[in-house]
Amino acid sequence: MEETNLQQVHLNDLHVSLGAKMVPFAGFNMPVLYTNLIEEHLAVRNSVGVFDVSHMGEFFLKGDRVLDFLQYVTSNDVSKLVDGKVQYSCLPNNEGGIVDDLLVYRVNETEYILVVNASNIEKDWNWISSHNTFGVEMVNRSNEYSLLAVQGPKAILALQKLTSVTLADMPYYTFKIGEMAGFSDIIISNTGYTGAGGFEIYVKNENALAMWNAIFEAGVEFDIKPIGLGARDTLRTEKGYCLYGHDIDDTTSPIEAGLGWITSFNKDFIMKDHHAAIKANGPSKKLVGFEMIERGIPRQHYPILNAAGETIGEVTSGTQSPSLSKGIGMGYVSTKHTGSEIFISIRDKAIKAEIVKLPFL
Repeated sequence: MEETNLQQVHLNDLHVSLGAKMVPFAGFNMPVLYTNLIEEHLAVRNSVGVFDVSHMGEFFLKGDRVLDFLQYVTSNDVSKLVDGKVQYSCLPNNEGGIVDDLLVYRVNETEYILVVNASNIEKDWNWISSHNTFGVEMVNRSNEYSLLAVQGPKAILALQKLTSVTLADMPYYTFKIGEMAGFSDIIISNTGYTGAGGFEIYVKNENALAMWNAIFEAGVEFDIKPIGLGARDTLRTEKGYCLYGHDIDDTTSPIEAGLGWITSFNKDFIMKDHHAAIKANGPSKKLVGFEMIERGIPRQHYPILNAAGETIGEVTSGTQSPSLSKGIGMGYVSTKHTGSEIFISIRDKAIKAEIVKLPFL
């Protein structure tokens, strides 16, 4: 994609002024690094850091039949949600794959918010709209909101200074709409993509800079840092979280991806029978986690081999783990392969690795 076509998040100039290395990501000009990847990664694991993930999409849905609609277009059981609860889910396509993975927020019985991946905003909107035979009112507010992911074990201590909402009383995957840093109607969500704890703060663009500054002021004593997408990737990989376009895509079933837990067969949804058959018969490939035994950094698309040198799969995500100081990755492996020993083909050399249980950390 040409740089000239890139969209900018509302705080783009702030990131440039902070010395961030900006790169094209999902059609946006995004900060990938501010200082040092390992330093940023460990800041989130051990203390607190802030990601600007305002490129994500937000769809607001309202209507008497919104639950029926969401039950049909998403794989998870939306009826389990109560007000203020968040659910991880995916949008199955007509080919047996995944349009996108997303978060479903229940505001109340007739109002929901869907949070989707930046690269898929238009695709998701068109897909969901094409199935809206339920009279649901849909508004795409992706360009109105900034999203700040305040992540790490000290995030709660910094953010609590800014709000009267008791953050410690909010379980994982719940949200409140309340006041923060003097602004009302802030969506405060106990979610994140790092596995380090923390909150995601949805704020209108016009208040985003003031919110960013308030969060950083509140976090000074914890050495709060701005964090780029580079560390976001290493953090999510350590936790075995899927990334769309890597570990899941238009061709992968949630069953193959180990996402059976977000696939509910006690309701009707798009391509339900197809995925039920994969579950019943067992998938031909499955997503696994692996650690490098010999030195080497696995990368997306590297072949996965068995001891005989035969290709049995492909790496979908891989990195050098800053927390574990070793190469880790995820990839699809033929279910015919038995045992944990595998090899990753790195520059035409078979480097030994072993399949391990996710998460790595």
